[in-house]
Formats: sequence, C-alpha cells, structure tokens
Amino acid sequence: MNELSTGMLAQVACLLEATARKPGNVHRFADFRDLDYLDFLLAAAAVAGPLDRALEEGVGVAVLAAVEATRKVVATNANLGIILLLAPLAAVPRSEPLAEGLPRVLAATTVDDARLVYQAIRLANPGGLGRAEEQDVADEPTITLRDAMILAADRDLIARQYANGFQQVLDEGLPALKRRQAPGRPLEAAILGAFLELLADHPDSLIARKTDEATAREASRRARLVLDAGWPESGDGLAHARDLDRWMREDQNLRNPGATADLVAAVLFAALRDGTISLPRPPGPASWSGGPAY
Repeated sequence: MNELSTGMLAQVACLLEATARKPGNVHRFADFRDLDYLDFLLAAAAVAGPLDRALEEGVGVAVLAAVEATRKVVATNANLGIILLLAPLAAVPRSEPLAEGLPRVLAATTVDDARLVYQAIRLANPGGLGRAEEQDVADEPTITLRDAMILAADRDLIARQYANGFQQVLDEGLPALKRRQAPGRPLEAAILGAFLELLADHPDSLIARKTDEATAREASRRARLVLDAGWPESGDGLAHARDLDRWMREDQNLRNPGATADLVAAVLFAALRDGTISLPRPPGPASWSGGPAY
C-alpha cells in the first residue's frame, strides 16, 4: 500500500486536531461566533497541496501558498499557527526522522523566507498581533525567518519552536501522546491528554496576547488541576475539565488556547509521520472516543 503524501498527513493531522474536543477550542460540538468547525475542515483541505511542495519550494513559499489557499475557502484566520508549524516539518525529507532533518531546515531559512511569511501573516490577519520593536511583520524583514522567529520566541509559542528546534512538539507533546496511547484507549483521549500537558506546562501565548500573562498562567494552573485530579478516569478530573472549558469560553471565547491547539496539530503530524498513529484507523467509534471528554 502506498503511503500518504506529506500534505495528506498534514491534512489528516489538522482534521484530528479540529475534531478532538479540546477545552476552550472549536470542535464538532462547539463553534465560535466568527469561526466554526466547518472552517477548520475547509482549512485542513486547503493546506495539503501547498505543504506537499514544501520540500521542493521551501518553507516561506509553502507558508504563503497554504495561507492563500486557506483564504480562498475560509474568511477568517483558521490555521496560520498550524501552517507556520507544519511547513518546516513538511520540508524534512520523509527518509529522515524529524529530529534529524528539522535543524537543517530551520538553519537554512532565508530573508526571502521571512519576507514571504510576513506577507502570509499580513494576509491571515491574526487577532491581537500588536507591534514588535524589531522586525515587525508590517515591515520588510532584514534577517532570516529563523532569526525573526527567535526575536519573538519569548512571547509566542509558535515562534519559540523555530528557536528551540520544536522542543514542545517533538520532546514534550509527542512523548505525551505516545505515553497516553494504550490498547483499548481511544485516540481522542490521548490527544486531549497531550493538549492538557502542553497547556499546563506552557502558558498559551494567544491567551496572553488577547488578555494578559496572568490569565495565561491561570489557564495553565487550571489545566494542571484537571490532570492532577485524575482526568479522564476520575469524576473530579472530568469536573475540573468542564470548569476549564466553561471558563475559557466566557467573554466570547477570549481565553481560547489557540497556540496550544496549533502545537497539537504539529504533534499529530509527527505522530502520523512516524507511525505513532497508524492509518487506516481501526473501525468503530470506540477507536476514537471512549465517552465524555469532560
């Protein structure tokens, strides 16, 4: 059987991420006023072709092409962070493990890559972006894409991956997903567990940007409460997860942990690529969801 292309793996990763019932996020049972589940499905379909060409065309071209393709089917920013994470991962040859090939891909980014990515960010028009003192996306960059991301690493989880070699994706999120997978345990529970662990350990930079650092740290504290209470096996854990979801959705979803969700999409791509998640998936709903998430 022929393996799925890199772009198709990215598409599947996006579909899995969007479908999992992550607290505070859009999923098949919860929409936002200006962004819904169908938007994420359309965005997932849009990125497959551009990311298939990342190896040949480079990170910057892939990012801009994926954002352009997304904007043809979705009117708001549904996946900029995901695209920024998946493009360098997709540029690693399939014959190489990500941990080996990714440092070379990141080190090889250019000023032109930065220019194309800046253009993509302006096109996606993400909320709460603000202004940066150096290399602001409203201006033309004068340094490489990786160097520009390093400047933003202290305030943005996505940029931080370019600076640290995707540490939160490959060294934290992927092991968490593997650890939570077990025979008979549904895949959704493993995805949600990886999401909660990442959120508990790293305050979400989208929450911080839209509110403040204290609120982002409070979201992490609440995620840790969910895990420490024994989610998903205990009633207390499920109750804390419901409280977390409810708190995040107050004030028109102002506390949406979108950066963490983007990291999860990249984790899922890595898991599909290395066989941690195997396809075709086993038949039956129990292989995906084993009951209430919260």
